[in-house]
Amino acid sequence: MTERAPLSRKLSAIAESATLKVDAKAKGLKAEGKPVISYAAGEPDFSTPQFVVDAAAAALADPASYRYTPAPGLPALREAIAAKTLRDSGLEVTPSQVIVTNGGKQAVYQAFQTVVNPGDEVLLPAPYWTTYPEAIALADGIPVEVFAGADQDYKVTVEQLEAARTERTTVLVFVSPSNPTGAVYTAEETKAIGEWAVEHGIWIVSDEIYQNLTYEGVKATSIVEAVPDAASQTILVNGVAKTYAMTGWRVGWMVGPADAIKVAGNLQSHLTSNVNNVAQRGAIAALSGPQTEAEQFREAFDRRRRLIVSELSKIDGVRVPNPLGAFYVYPDVQGLLGRAWPTQAGGSVTPTTSLELADFILEQAEVAVVPGEAFGPSGYLRLSYALADDALLEGIQRLQRLFA
Repeated sequence: MTERAPLSRKLSAIAESATLKVDAKAKGLKAEGKPVISYAAGEPDFSTPQFVVDAAAAALADPASYRYTPAPGLPALREAIAAKTLRDSGLEVTPSQVIVTNGGKQAVYQAFQTVVNPGDEVLLPAPYWTTYPEAIALADGIPVEVFAGADQDYKVTVEQLEAARTERTTVLVFVSPSNPTGAVYTAEETKAIGEWAVEHGIWIVSDEIYQNLTYEGVKATSIVEAVPDAASQTILVNGVAKTYAMTGWRVGWMVGPADAIKVAGNLQSHLTSNVNNVAQRGAIAALSGPQTEAEQFREAFDRRRRLIVSELSKIDGVRVPNPLGAFYVYPDVQGLLGRAWPTQAGGSVTPTTSLELADFILEQAEVAVVPGEAFGPSGYLRLSYALADDALLEGIQRLQRLFA
């Protein structure tokens, strides 16, 4: 009997999402009755605004929602996304330059499939969201990490990008505000990077899904607003998940030049066809309706941001750059590594990596955090502050006691 043919080597090399893995482990421990507090998931704890839910309910009563609709998205939603892109990214596009996707992840995947050829190098500023390198690899590209540590507020410079550029460099990933760090590039920093990319003919995949979640009067300047000439070589990816507490609705989008969107649209026509029509109608309401609740969400995140930064900073050996966007804090915990910490059993543990440190924290304090290895180099932790105020404070107080 002939041995079965092997599974896909490409897919077999793809790692499971580290953030989802940690979150699933935390939820499993909670289901066992353990009082775990999880900072793992990048998911708002708020309910989706009721007017969005009402729009979806109305769509359920409309027989048109039960049929195939255009693969790139409902015309009304593409128009709403074009309006948002002009309003928040300073770029005027037609609805034909928009594709609605099943969440931001599909937009990221399709963006790399659209602009990456086999062997192309993609400059990937680190720390980075765990999905980027895998999506690049799925497009047969080669991710090239460019690391910026806490001393740079986790923001790379043009000089670093230029040092990493080779004749095979064709794409740059640009994310502001950042997941996992919460870092926001200034308008000047964004302009410098955009001009550098234009000078070298490099595509930009710019993830703007957190652009409406900024604090202390900071604005997340879109790279196409800072450098209008970059629009012809930039794909913007975005979605309703974070701003409107709609993670489970799975509505994202990509915006770009007509030729790139045509290629991506052809892919989507074979990959998924149209996004769920009921969810699309909900997204139309979110983008076009009152923004009052979205602003309330942002204000709550800001309050939690200030609290978690303040409390984490009280732990000796933890360095906490001030995040100005998204809903993550990314402390440098190298000062906690290589030290013996007592355990509840009476022994001690000496973590040498942030992966070991995260395991120690979960076991001893029942607090779930994501280690830096998921986003680049070791020595860091990502904590999402998208959880209730009481739980947020309790979890940090557990860490304060653990590392006292």
